[in-house]
Amino acid sequence: MSPLSAQAASYLATFGLPTLLALLGACWGSFAATLSDRWPQGRSIVQPRSHCEACQRTLTVRDLIPVLSYIAARGRCRHCGVPVSRRYPLIEIACASVGLVSGLLLPSPDSFWVAALGWQLLLLAILDAEHFWLPNPLVGLLAASGLGVAALGGTERLLTAIIGAAAGFTVLFAIAYLYKRIRGRTGMGGGDPKLFGAIGAWVGWQALPIVLLIGAGLGIGFAIFEAIRDGAVTNGGAMWQRRLPLGTCIAISTWVWLLLDRMNLTVISAFSTMSLN
Repeated sequence: MSPLSAQAASYLATFGLPTLLALLGACWGSFAATLSDRWPQGRSIVQPRSHCEACQRTLTVRDLIPVLSYIAARGRCRHCGVPVSRRYPLIEIACASVGLVSGLLLPSPDSFWVAALGWQLLLLAILDAEHFWLPNPLVGLLAASGLGVAALGGTERLLTAIIGAAAGFTVLFAIAYLYKRIRGRTGMGGGDPKLFGAIGAWVGWQALPIVLLIGAGLGIGFAIFEAIRDGAVTNGGAMWQRRLPLGTCIAISTWVWLLLDRMNLTVISAFSTMSLN
């Protein structure tokens, strides 16, 4: 093998999977950006084809390359020059980053499963942050994919996932029910218990407390940040009455926890292998 071929093989072995997952993530991000924009408005995500909202010109392949098309056109429509929203390249970059990080830090197939979870959670996080909406079809897909991945690990892992799904839904549903009975008003959206149940299918019942704790911490931090930004930090009552996207906070905490958990298992496995050798 020539030195050049050896270098290429070494690159593919080290960076091939992260690069592939980053590209897949960027493509998913392009789809997620369109879906999260059209679906809440009741518009079809298939028709009409992608087009400029200002001049209505249909976009071609050169206009739809994730991130690169935005950079090449300097953030404007190539036909009419109207600025394109930054949310599109930002979502594409976020999804690409999820794939890249998963590929760099985890071996296959864990890297693919963690990336797939991150892509789904990111879409749900966007919808909840922008519209306080967690669509049942997407939550159902998250739950089904979690149970499917668990089934690949055997009966015991599948059982843990099923218990996790049931426990996740039950815990948040009970909290929401008790809050409404005690305070006389709704304190949690109906999609949050469903999302937590779907998350339970991925992480199992044992991880649900830490995931919820981290998510609650993120929510408190977000509330404080919003209050400081709006100058309402001195009004404690107003600050804690703000509506927060709990689903977004739980989605973020879930992916970070699962990534770290899988990294920990990878390190333990590596040390075990070294000890045996």
